[in-house]
Amino acid sequence: MADTTFDGIHVLLPEARMTASARKLRATYAIRPGIPLFKREFGYYSLDAWKEQGMPQDAPFDQLFDYDPPGNHYLGQCGWCEAALAPVFETVVLEDRGDYELVQDFAGRHVLYFKGRRDGFMPEYVDHPVKDMHTFEEQIAWRMDPATPARYADLEQRMEIAVKAAGQGLMIGQNIIGGYMYLRSLIGPGSLLYAFYDMPDVIHACMRAWLALADTVTARHQQYVTLDEVYFGEDICYKGGSLISMDMIGEFLMPYYQQLVSNIKARQIDKQRHLYFQLDTDGYAPAVIPIYREMGMDVMSPFEVAAGCDVVKLGQQYPDLVLFGGIDKRVLAQGREAIDSHLEYILPAMRARGGYIPTCDHGVPAEVPYEDYLYYRRRAVELGG
Repeated sequence: MADTTFDGIHVLLPEARMTASARKLRATYAIRPGIPLFKREFGYYSLDAWKEQGMPQDAPFDQLFDYDPPGNHYLGQCGWCEAALAPVFETVVLEDRGDYELVQDFAGRHVLYFKGRRDGFMPEYVDHPVKDMHTFEEQIAWRMDPATPARYADLEQRMEIAVKAAGQGLMIGQNIIGGYMYLRSLIGPGSLLYAFYDMPDVIHACMRAWLALADTVTARHQQYVTLDEVYFGEDICYKGGSLISMDMIGEFLMPYYQQLVSNIKARQIDKQRHLYFQLDTDGYAPAVIPIYREMGMDVMSPFEVAAGCDVVKLGQQYPDLVLFGGIDKRVLAQGREAIDSHLEYILPAMRARGGYIPTCDHGVPAEVPYEDYLYYRRRAVELGG
């Protein structure tokens, strides 16, 4: 029998055998007070502007901005902002509207784009594929079939990479489109709010398909590795709070979340491993913290400051909640004095607390000058250790 002692799958590696980033990230999740803050960023909408301002195009970001190497590895295949359809819809231009074109995208939505440009701005979503039970079954249900062979065509290659990552101590995560985000991608943000009232049977049918797919794909992955985290992309909040009521979350989302997380825990190869549950939502996240905590959430991101999120106050209110984000992307465009003031409020307090990674509360906007972003990174490293 093969020796599986401390292979990162059957038993967690000793810290001395982990990569430095894996040790640092795991200590962050464990909320160890006083440790240096993990160094990474949420994302960027600024790269084209920065290149024009002199950003080197060949240098890796970890060198340019002093980031830590990744301490985790995500498995994918379960969607993120859109449902994990297989096959996806054909992307096709439906109408030419002069300066614009109406396009059917890979998720089956009809989207109005600037002609010749489909990235770097918020498009207008004109239509979505699910309008009733018939359209769900005709357009979506068969694309959500967990047994579709194409989903597993490269499984062995992907799992070989995941097993190697686990053997270095990296945290293995399963990222999954959250229930609300999934429903929104199928039905549309406005129509969905009516659908909870007008066609609850369709909502539950959609969620049963979501659960079956996420559960089956994750089960295949768990034959190879032990998971450290399940990470849901949800975006269920806006600037004033939750987009739907707590009662709606309890009826239409919670049972499916709880069943999925329970199934994943039961399948873990390493039964002693803590399974972290991370939720990503823009908007005023505190509105949904209590109900997602009830589902088992112990990690949250990215805490949009413009919506009223304050990671220092939330860190005090929820001492056992891991928090990522909370750096106001707008402040980075307001000059160095504003950057200093913002970071000096957040980073010393959150380093002393532990369980925090500073990143912008969404992608860095193009309005942030490249040199000021470099200044932000230097100050973040100084204050974060």
